[in-house]
Amino acid sequence: MEIMIEKLTGIAALRYRVREARATGAIGFVPTMGALHEGHLTLVRQARAECKTVVVSIFVNPTQFNDKKDLEKYPRDLERDIALCQEAGAHLVFAPEPEEIYPDGFCTAVTVDGPLTQTLEGKYRPGHFAGVTTVVAKLLHIVQPDRAYFGEKDWQQLKVVQRMVADLNLPVEIVPCATVREVDGLAMSSRNIRLSPEARKQAVFLPYLLNTAQDIFDAATYESQTDKGPVISAWLTTLLENNIPGAEIDYIAVIDPETLMGVDEIKDRALVALAVKIGGVRLIDNRIIFKR
Repeated sequence: MEIMIEKLTGIAALRYRVREARATGAIGFVPTMGALHEGHLTLVRQARAECKTVVVSIFVNPTQFNDKKDLEKYPRDLERDIALCQEAGAHLVFAPEPEEIYPDGFCTAVTVDGPLTQTLEGKYRPGHFAGVTTVVAKLLHIVQPDRAYFGEKDWQQLKVVQRMVADLNLPVEIVPCATVREVDGLAMSSRNIRLSPEARKQAVFLPYLLNTAQDIFDAATYESQTDKGPVISAWLTTLLENNIPGAEIDYIAVIDPETLMGVDEIKDRALVALAVKIGGVRLIDNRIIFKR
C-alpha cells in the first residue's frame, strides 16, 4: 500500500500530527537541507524499517553558511524532494520557511565548544557548527523523535550532534548511517551536481586517496614510519597535488575518530578526513583506517 505523504510548513501543525502518530509507535526523524540523493534516501529507508512513522525535514538552514554565495547556489527542488521522500517511505515532510524557524527577535544559539567544533570544518567554516547545532536542537525539540538518523560522510557533524544530545540529555537516539557512494566510489553529496564533467572525473580520486591511506598504514615499518598520522597525511597530500594539479586542499587530516584530535602514532584505528575544492566545488569525505 502506497504511503500518502503529508507536507507541513508550520511547527504547530507538525507537532499535532506527530502527537497523533506517536500513539502508534516510534517516531524516526531525518533532518535534511533538501537536494535529496540516494544517501538521504538510505537514511529514510532505515528510519522506515525501524520506526512506525518517519518525519523528514527539508530546510536550507541559512545560519550554517558562512558564505552567502554558497547559500544562494544551494540547489532547491521541493516537489522533487517530497516525491523522493514518499518513494522511500516517509510519512511527514516538514518544510518550513526561514521565518518559522527564526522568527523576528530570535537571539538564542546552542553551541558545542572545544576541539569537536574548532578543528576541520570548524576551522575553515567559522560559525558553521553554531548554525548546525542550533537548528538541529530546534528540530529535535519540535519533532521530538525517538531516533534521528545522520550520515557518516559528515563525520564531524555526527560527533558534534552526538555530543550536544548527550550534554543536554535530549531523549533521542542518534543513529549513524554509513556513507553511500556512487558506483565509482565518490561519496554522494548535494554538491556533486555542481561539478563540471572534468571535475567529476577528477573527484573520484578522493575515495581512491582514502583507500590508499589504508594501504600506506598496512605497509608500516619502523623505517617508513607509515603508522604515524603526520606521515600518512603528508603522503596523501603529495599524491593529491601530483594527480590533481589546481585542487585546493583545506585539510587532509589523520585524527582520533571520537575526539577529532590529530594522532601521531596510530595504535588501533584512526579517521582520515579531507576537504578539497575541485573545480571550485568543495567536497568532504572520510574513512576509518585500522590495524589489521
